Amino acid sequence: MKYLIVGLGNIGREYENTRHNIGFSILDAFAEASNTVFSDMRYGAVGRTTVKGRSLILLKPSTYMNLSGNAVRYWMQQEHIELENLLVLVDDISLPFGTLRLKPGGSDGGHNGLKHIAETLGTQNYARLRFGLGNDFPRGMQVEYVLGTFPPEQRALLPERYEKACEIIKSFCLAGIAITMNQYNKK
Repeated sequence: MKYLIVGLGNIGREYENTRHNIGFSILDAFAEASNTVFSDMRYGAVGRTTVKGRSLILLKPSTYMNLSGNAVRYWMQQEHIELENLLVLVDDISLPFGTLRLKPGGSDGGHNGLKHIAETLGTQNYARLRFGLGNDFPRGMQVEYVLGTFPPEQRALLPERYEKACEIIKSFCLAGIAITMNQYNKK
């Protein structure tokens, strides 16, 4: 079985380590833990690994966030990946910092990357792992907040959160979304 694991983010040095690039950061942690190397390919940086006989294609789109669907569609078609084997890693300001929430679908919640993926695939029914950023920003400052970096006290907690996210990715591929949601989504 093949899975496409997509980390959302923006390309360019100015976006590295920003909150909005948490999808890239989680995928980098997953790749590092599995000794996977990314190669620049069409529509993004792609890494390949296996987990207990399952093939995982790791994708960091080289399109900007609001065009992520182009990369997702291309790699799903290129690798013949079923919709239920797609997992998108994304930031979410509606969740408290560090909260990890796996969902089988739903609205884009105003996230331009998710919105474009839904438009391109013609459905909102694809799995996403949402990483909570919190919403501790003044009114009208959302863009500056998500494009900003984590403060030191949150940055210190990221390695443990990345490790948990990597566990969720593996469980999604091995046990499926229902079991993984039951195990990892805390009420």
